[in-house]
This record gives sequence, structure tokens and C-alpha cells, in this order.
Amino acid sequence: MGHGLAAGHEVGDLFRRTGGRSAAVLASIRKAVEELIAERGSGAITIPMVAERAGVNHSSVYRRWGDARTMINDLATYRLDPDRDLPDTGDVRADLAAWARELVSHYSVPVNAAILRGGAAAAGESESDCLHDRRAEAAAFAARSGGAFSGDDVIDRVVAPIIYRVIFLPWTLSEIDTNAYVDEL
Repeated sequence: MGHGLAAGHEVGDLFRRTGGRSAAVLASIRKAVEELIAERGSGAITIPMVAERAGVNHSSVYRRWGDARTMINDLATYRLDPDRDLPDTGDVRADLAAWARELVSHYSVPVNAAILRGGAAAAGESESDCLHDRRAEAAAFAARSGGAFSGDDVIDRVVAPIIYRVIFLPWTLSEIDTNAYVDEL
């Protein structure tokens, strides 16, 4: 998926399955990236800056990610954990609305929005890891709908308007009516 991890490894593996010193190093790197993005924006972040802020050797960061853009893309994915449980009350409409509210709430935090923007920019022409995860979640909701809508319909009518506002109109996130998006779906 375009990140600089060793074959067969996912970024989530690094954050969820690593223990001891490695977990502490990864936590400090993640914290450093979040702080630097909040201070300077994602375009100004470099591996040496992150390494210095995290108190680690820059070669450790390069080994894991290769470049700052890939690192930010991976961290954008991590920020909204793809392994978390999706709402599942048996009412697809209510579950979709709760999921959409979760997205709005998450991206209402400025650093989360900045990491999303950085991750999307890092993905370039390919699908970002974060979008890949949202697509999988949308497909899961579509499967519950019994054919009433597709995963792409969920992306187009629920996720896309939220992400548009995160990227271009972040001050309007509090105005989003997630029920209206779900009703349109």
C-alpha cells in the first residue's frame, strides 16, 4: 500500500503489536509528528525534525517509513483505527449516522484534520491508506443493507461531503447534519 514497511507488515502491526522499547519509540514518533503538524503543517515536516523531536535516531525513522510523506500517510491511517468496532445495533440507518458522527468528531480535532490532509497528499495518485480503510467500512455497511446501497454510495453520499468539509471548510464541521447525509443515501 505504498508505505516503507518491510514486506508483510502493516503500520497497525507496528503500533498495536510492538511492545517494550519499540512501542515507546513509535509512540514518541507519533506524538512528534502530531505536534509538528499542528505547529507547522504537514508539508513542512521532515524525518530529521521528527527524529529530533521524538528523541530517536533519524535512521530508525527512515528504516520504518523511508520518507515523511509515507510516514504521515501511515499515521493518518492509524489515527482512526481500522480495527475498531463499527456501530452495529441492527439498525443500519442509525449505525451509519453514528459512524458519520464519529468521522466528524474525529476530524473536528485540528491535528487529525491536518494529518488527513497530509496523508491524502502523500498518497498522490494512489488511494490513501485512510481512504482504503473508509472504503472497507463503507462496504461493511453496504453488506448490512441487503443491497439497498453500495459501498461506493456510502463513500459518495456520506464520507465525501464530510471529507470535503475537513479539507476545504473545516470551520463548518460543527454544522454537519450526518442524519441528512444518511437520509440521502
